[in-house]
Amino acid sequence: MLVAAAVCPCPPLLVPEVAAGAAPELDTARAVCTDALGVLAAARPDLLVVVGPGGGAGPESYPEGTPGTFRGFGVDMDVRLGRAGDEGTAGRELPYGPAIGAWLLSRTGWADAPVEALAVGEDLTPERCAEAGEALARRAERVALLVMGDASACRTLKAPGYLDERAAPYDAELARALGAADTGALRALDAGPARELKVSGRAPWQVLAGAAAGNPRLSGTLLYDDAPYGVGYLVATWS
Repeated sequence: MLVAAAVCPCPPLLVPEVAAGAAPELDTARAVCTDALGVLAAARPDLLVVVGPGGGAGPESYPEGTPGTFRGFGVDMDVRLGRAGDEGTAGRELPYGPAIGAWLLSRTGWADAPVEALAVGEDLTPERCAEAGEALARRAERVALLVMGDASACRTLKAPGYLDERAAPYDAELARALGAADTGALRALDAGPARELKVSGRAPWQVLAGAAAGNPRLSGTLLYDDAPYGVGYLVATWS
């Protein structure tokens, strides 16, 4: 059963070495993400799963110990998902979303439960996302999720997706739904508008909604809502 979740953004710039001179601009976001991970630790999970955007449709699972890298972002820096794993990780590499989640965990010294990852892409249907979440919730008696994903990338003229007037109200509804643990609203997200607004978190959030189906007592708290660089970054906790 899902007992806790933390929702965090996953821009590569969250990693200070990638952000370089712009690193201080996201100091608040990093601090709030650390607070959110504290909620996961307090829930005493038997298993933590990092859910984030992947390159393919997915869902694709990654065992503990799978490596990731930020070399594609111009930084000679690697990360590993939890503790060293077995030979099953050979030749595999975390997609960027779960890799940033692994970096957050390593930054806080996570050692409270085994860690795995699940990557889901923008082409995975809402129904399949929810099914994947339901399956995750059955993996252990107490499951926690670290859910990585960004809201729209179209909030300003200089945003990666340029300015789209739909972006701000879309993100406001996302913030409300994540802060209220509104699984119905998250399940109802349409993949089409999410793709148009460059929302990387749609599929991961729908995995969360599916995982939460078996625990209606979960309540949410919105910790952070901002749009630096014209991209919506949200941090929330469910417990």
